[in-house]
Amino acid sequence: MAPTMSKPSANSAATRDRTIRGVITQLTSMYLQNRTRISRAVYITLFVALINRVRHAIQEQKAASVREATKRAEKSGTTSTADGEVTKKKRVELNREFFRSLLRLLKIVVPGWKSKETRLLISHSFFLVMRTLISLKVAAMDGAIVKALVKGNGREFLMRIVWWMLIAVPATFTNSMLSYHQAELSLRYRTRLTQFIHDKYLSQLTFYGISALDDRIKNPDQLIAVDVAKFSNSLAELYSNLAKPLLDMTIYTFSLSKSVGGEGVVFMSLLVQLSAHVMRALTPPFGKYVADEARLEGEFRFQHSRLIDHSEEVALYAGHEAEKDTLDKGYFTLIKHVNYILRRRFYHGFMEDFVIKYFWGALGLLLCSVPVFVKLPGQVTMNMGDRTETFVTNRRMLLSASDAFGRIMFSYREIMELAGYTSRVSSLLEVMDDIQAGHFEKKLVSSSGTENNEAVLKGRGKVVESSNIEFIDVPIISPNGDVLVPALTFKLTPGDHLLVVGPNGCGKSSLFRILGGLWPVYGGTVHKPPFTDIFYIPQRPYLSRGSLRQQIIYPDGLRTMRSKGITDADLLSILKVLSLEHLIDLYPEGWDAEAEWRDVLSGGLQQRVAMARLFYHKPKYAILDECTSSVTLDTEKIMYDNAKSLGITLMTVSHRRSLWKYHTHILQFDGQGKFVFTRLDADKRMKLEDEKEDLEVLLRQVPELERRVKELSEL
Repeated sequence: MAPTMSKPSANSAATRDRTIRGVITQLTSMYLQNRTRISRAVYITLFVALINRVRHAIQEQKAASVREATKRAEKSGTTSTADGEVTKKKRVELNREFFRSLLRLLKIVVPGWKSKETRLLISHSFFLVMRTLISLKVAAMDGAIVKALVKGNGREFLMRIVWWMLIAVPATFTNSMLSYHQAELSLRYRTRLTQFIHDKYLSQLTFYGISALDDRIKNPDQLIAVDVAKFSNSLAELYSNLAKPLLDMTIYTFSLSKSVGGEGVVFMSLLVQLSAHVMRALTPPFGKYVADEARLEGEFRFQHSRLIDHSEEVALYAGHEAEKDTLDKGYFTLIKHVNYILRRRFYHGFMEDFVIKYFWGALGLLLCSVPVFVKLPGQVTMNMGDRTETFVTNRRMLLSASDAFGRIMFSYREIMELAGYTSRVSSLLEVMDDIQAGHFEKKLVSSSGTENNEAVLKGRGKVVESSNIEFIDVPIISPNGDVLVPALTFKLTPGDHLLVVGPNGCGKSSLFRILGGLWPVYGGTVHKPPFTDIFYIPQRPYLSRGSLRQQIIYPDGLRTMRSKGITDADLLSILKVLSLEHLIDLYPEGWDAEAEWRDVLSGGLQQRVAMARLFYHKPKYAILDECTSSVTLDTEKIMYDNAKSLGITLMTVSHRRSLWKYHTHILQFDGQGKFVFTRLDADKRMKLEDEKEDLEVLLRQVPELERRVKELSEL
C-alpha cells in the first residue's frame, strides 16, 4: 500500500511545482509587458512620498517654532532673574532655528546676485558639473580599456591608454579649480562676515555693552577671530561636499538604471536608506560637541588673556600657583572634552566605514552582476569582452555613486559641525542686536539684594539732546543691580564747573558712564549734549597703538586732523603748554615715532598727554576722573587754567583740595543713596575744612586730657 500511495503524492507535488512555476512565469511575463508603467508608478510614488515627508517636516518645524515663540513670550520682558538665573543655552540641532540663523548668515556672506561671491558660486557649480561628466567619461574609458585587454587587442589598448591620459588634463585642471574656488569662497565669506561684525561691534558702544553690561558672550575675541573663520571654511566645504555628491548620485543612478534596470537601483536604494536611518540614529550630536569645544577653547584663551592683563597684581600677590591651577583646570577640562569627542568619533567612524565601504560594497557587486546573470528586456547577447566592459563600467559608476552617498552621509557630521559654528556666530549677532536695542542680560550680584530693584531695572528713562546737562529723578544703578542713588537731580550750564566727591562705590563714576552713554538710563530724564561734545579722561589714560602724533589727536586720524586745519606746529604749541615738547626730540622720527607708549611713558607723562588730547579736541564738556593724581600742583594748575581758558566746562572726580578753586559747583554723595548739589565757595569751604581738621585734632587730644585730669584728681 505504501508504494501505491506515494505515487499520487509525487504527482501532486510535481503538479504544484509546475503550477508555481507557471504562476511565476506568468507574473514575470506580465511584469515585463508592463515594466515601463510599473517603473513610472514606483518613481511617482517615491516622489510623492518625498514631498509628503518634506511637508510633514515643515509642519513639525512650524509647530516647534510656535512652541518656542510661546515660551519666549512667557519669558519676555525679563533681562535677569532675582536669583541670578539667565536664559539657558540653545541646543545645537538641525531645526528651524538653525536654518533661520544660517539663512541670516548666508544673506551676509552672499549679499546679492551681482556680488563676487555669487559669481564664484556659479563658476564653482560649473566645474562641479564638469567634474561629474569627466568622471562618467573616465568610467566608460576604464571599461573600454579592460575590454581591449581581455580581447588581447594591443593597438586598441594603447589607443585607449593615450585617450585616458589626454582626458587627465581637463580632469586635473577641474580638480585644481574646485580647490581654488573652495578656498576663495571661504576667504570671501570670512571677509564679508568679519566686516559686518566689526561694523556692529564697533558702533553704538556695542563692544562695551558686551563686556560690561551683558554676560552672555564671555569671549567675543574668540568668536570674531576663530569661530568666524571656522564657520566660513565649513560653509565653503559643505557646498562642495553636498553639491558634488548629489549631482554624482543623480547622474550615476540614471546611468546605472539604464544598464542594470531600475528595479535593482530602487531595491538597493531602499536597503541603503534603511541602513542610513540606522546610522543617523546612532550618530552622536557632533554639532553640540563642536560648539562646546569652541566655548572651552575660548574660555582657556580668555584665562591666559586675563593673566596678561593682571600680571602685575598677580606678581605682587605671588599668586602664580593659584593662577597655574586655574589654567591647568581650564586646559584639562578642554582636553577631557576633546578626548571624549575622539572616542565618539572612533566608534562612529568604525560603524560608518563598515556600512559604507563593505556592506554597501557587497550590495554594489550584486547590482553590477545583474547584466551578467540576468537577461534584461531589450538587452542584446554579449560576449566575454562586452560583459567585462559592462561590469567594469558599472562597477566604476557604482563606486562613484557609493562614494557620493558616503560623502553625503559624512556630510551629516559636517552639517552638525556647521550648526555648532552657526549657533555661536548667530548668538554673537543676536546679542549685539539686543545690546543696540537696549536689552541686556546680566547675572545680578547686588550686595543688598535685587528683589526690590527689578521694576527699576526693567524701566527705561528718557534722553534729550541739549546744550545743558540736567538730570531729573534719574536713578544711578550699576549693571550688577545695585541702586546707588534712587533719584538724582541737578543741572549744569556751560561754564558751571562741577566737582564730584564721595566715598568709593557711591556712584561718581557711574554718573559719568550714564552721561557718556555707556550705561542705560533706567528712569527719569537726562538732558545732555551730543556724545562728540563730551570728552572723558580717566585716571590712567588710554594710549593707542601708533605714532606720537596719534596719541595727541586720538581718536582722529591724520586726514581728519588736516581737514580741521590743524598742523604739527599747532600740536607742538599744545605740548609746550604742558612741557612735553621734549618727547619729539627723543626719537629721530619725531611726530611719526611709534612705540608702546603705555610702557615708555610714566604715569605723570601719560596724564599730561591725555590733557594735551583734551586741548586738541576742545570739547564743550570734559569729564576728569582723578586725571591729575600723578602730576605736580604746578602742572595741575596749568592744566585747569588752560582748559578753562579754552571754554571747556569741567566735571571732575577728585578728593584733592587743590582742585576746589577751579570749580563753581559741587555734587557730594554720602554713599547711602543721598546727595547734595550746591554752589562751591572754595575759600569758605577751605576755611571750614581747616576748622574741621583743627577740631578733629582737638578731639583726638580729649582722651589724653581726660586721663591726665583723672591722674591729677587722684593725687
